Amino acid sequence: MKVTIKAKLRFGLLFLFAVILTIGVLGGLFLYRLSDESGDIIKDNYESVVYTKSMLEACDVLAASPGGEAERRAKEKFSASLRSQMNNITENGEDNLTSQLGAAYSAFEKDTGRAKLNDLFTLRGILYSIQDLNLHAITQKNLRTNETSHTVILWMTIIGTIAVLVSFSFVVNFPGFIANPVRELTSGIKEIAARNYSKRLHFSSNDEFGELAAAFNSMTEKLEEYESSNLAKLLFEKKRLDTVISSMHDAIIGLDENGNILFLNPVAAQLLGVKSENVTGKQASSVAATNDLLRELTRNIGKESNEKDLSPLKIFADGRESFFNREVLRVTAVPTGESAPQVIGYVIVLKNITQFRELDLAKTNFIATVSHELKTPISSIKMSLNLLEDQRVGMLNEEQKKLIGYIRDESNRLLRLTGELLDISQVETGKIVLDIRSARPAEIIGYAVKAIEPQARQKNVTIKSVLPESVPDVLADTEKAAWVLINLLSNAIRYAPENSSVEINATRNDGTVRFSVRDQGRGIPEEYRERIFEKFFRAPGIKTEGTGLGLAIAKEFILSQKGNIGFDSFPGKGTEFWFTLPTQ
Repeated sequence: MKVTIKAKLRFGLLFLFAVILTIGVLGGLFLYRLSDESGDIIKDNYESVVYTKSMLEACDVLAASPGGEAERRAKEKFSASLRSQMNNITENGEDNLTSQLGAAYSAFEKDTGRAKLNDLFTLRGILYSIQDLNLHAITQKNLRTNETSHTVILWMTIIGTIAVLVSFSFVVNFPGFIANPVRELTSGIKEIAARNYSKRLHFSSNDEFGELAAAFNSMTEKLEEYESSNLAKLLFEKKRLDTVISSMHDAIIGLDENGNILFLNPVAAQLLGVKSENVTGKQASSVAATNDLLRELTRNIGKESNEKDLSPLKIFADGRESFFNREVLRVTAVPTGESAPQVIGYVIVLKNITQFRELDLAKTNFIATVSHELKTPISSIKMSLNLLEDQRVGMLNEEQKKLIGYIRDESNRLLRLTGELLDISQVETGKIVLDIRSARPAEIIGYAVKAIEPQARQKNVTIKSVLPESVPDVLADTEKAAWVLINLLSNAIRYAPENSSVEINATRNDGTVRFSVRDQGRGIPEEYRERIFEKFFRAPGIKTEGTGLGLAIAKEFILSQKGNIGFDSFPGKGTEFWFTLPTQ
């Protein structure tokens, strides 16, 4: 007979429901019985004790013979309690005692003098008898209630223990009917995912799991057949891919997600000085322990994305120094049955840029040579302009003076451009000459402000200097630090509105001094902020003079002095450029 999983689940739930219902019904019956007996104690006897206590209190008042209103209230209280007691006869003998109490109270009301006191003693004796009778009854009923509670606890313990044992056995064994086949099925699926197509399931049950096992086994047989038929094709494709990688001129190294070396082409093997067959399959970290180049290439490999390393590697190869750009490609794939991509390996590509490096160096040297050669004729032009303006040479008319002014402006512009080209040549060739010494921030700021004042006056821009007295001296090249500050001030004045102000500030900041220049311009657009310090970059749509080298040179000057540089832009409110220099 085929028993479905649904029927098994229904049977299990019904069984648990029956256990819970049985315990609930029995518990309710026993609790009702206990509640009923406890209620009898309060109903049958407690009220009689209260009535007798009330009458005893009235007797105490009457014994004092207060007279007047107090005696009247005591008699009313005694009479009311007596009537209630007559209506609450619960125990054997209580009826006779209550009748005696009524007769004694009637005699009390008729007697006078000493007879009246004797009646009070009689009343007290009868009241104490009624009270003792009810208290004794409460004690007996309490004993019976305790016996009942012990019986209830015993039966509930027996029934609960049986129910717990049966339920525990059910809970331990019943889930196995469902969980064991599911666990075995999950294990089989993992084996298939690991390409073990020989896996088979064997379920003895005649239910849906049996049908699922048959379908699973049929699937694995077909997958095993498909795998065998496509293995030759896959091997051919792998060989073709290996051939393509081996024929590439760039050095290529492949790693899996655990850092094991999967492959490296002959170019990479030659650069590393190893044989491919000796390192393939080994952990990259273990090989890197004895190979400095591989250690450098795999440094922080798990933290990098598909980006090029901006600093080229210098490697001695083929009898000369060569330069390479490292590019780490993070290989990801979406596993079957999942939605999120996972890292399955890394590919390190070394591009040989030696030729481009040599060309770039030649270009830099050419620019430096041309710039240096241009400074001499420009200086001669400026000297000739000074001679022409000398009245001893001859008088000039107004038109000639204007022409000389134009020539002077253009000469100064050419001289500034050649200076920037020489500076950038020093930066690119790594030949920045620094004269690091102690310098006062006030002197650097004063020099820069004095140099930029003529440009500020032409645009009616006010320069505000803020320099707290507690700012310490810095270790810097005073000339280059002042050059950077002049460049930032010049840019701020250029982009600031007329009749506005530019603020220059210097503050102490954790072992450094922070210099800042803030204007009131329109700010830097978001899309151009990442390129501000690039060489020759000028924001589109903004007509300004210069080569676009000033900020690039400023950044290199500050970094070479172990400082930092950056900016904060506030759209519509201006921009604040800043740089830091270390203190002594």
